[in-house]
Amino acid sequence: MKLTVLGYYGGYPYQGHGTSGYLLQSETGFNLLLDCGSGVLLALQKYLDPLQLDAVILSHYHHDHTADVGVLQYYWQLAAGTHKEEILPIYGHTRETLSFAALTMPNVTQGQVYDPSQPLNLGPFEITFLPTIHPVPAYAMRIKELSTQRVITFTSDTAYFDGLIDFARESDLLMTDTNFFADKTGQMWHMTSTQSGNLAQAAQVQRLLLTHLPQNGDLDALQAEAAAQTNGIPVTYAQEGRSIKLV
Repeated sequence: MKLTVLGYYGGYPYQGHGTSGYLLQSETGFNLLLDCGSGVLLALQKYLDPLQLDAVILSHYHHDHTADVGVLQYYWQLAAGTHKEEILPIYGHTRETLSFAALTMPNVTQGQVYDPSQPLNLGPFEITFLPTIHPVPAYAMRIKELSTQRVITFTSDTAYFDGLIDFARESDLLMTDTNFFADKTGQMWHMTSTQSGNLAQAAQVQRLLLTHLPQNGDLDALQAEAAAQTNGIPVTYAQEGRSIKLV
């Protein structure tokens, strides 16, 4: 499977680049959009006709993960072209009923419930969930491509907690919420660079991708701080168009 970064900032888009959004494509041709933040639809059009999406899945309903859902619905309704799916399924949880209800646009998109306590079989993927530590209900996702057994774990937005270690264990790719540099103090609803690096090392993953990045500061330094904790596990940070293929 292949992951392509569409948006990667936390909170708000910056200097022409969007917030959280990732295109996950299986070897069978299934196209899954993971989160749909601000600017993601524009980025997606560079790499895939949005009408060729098979599904969208949302980790939580903060706007930097969902801001482009509405315009994606309009695109699906108004753009010329052949739709791969007549009605686009958008998967979300139901702990925020109004946000979930907005995923349905009659005859255009349909909100689909995932139960975080149960695995979700979605096309070629099996997805399991873990509640995270965040001000709103949010879920980390462990996404396994059944044909290859390759695994991507996406922490969603979260403060660090030890339960992430077993959840991410031996993933081929770990995508961590890394909104802070190592010197961050005080209340944190996101992880620091060193916490991301320590998590990757403790879970013995194959690769670490830093996501939900800060708008200010040297991202090469953020990467170096994380890499200093991984005991040699490769670390990079998300950039629009960055593609990682797991075979």
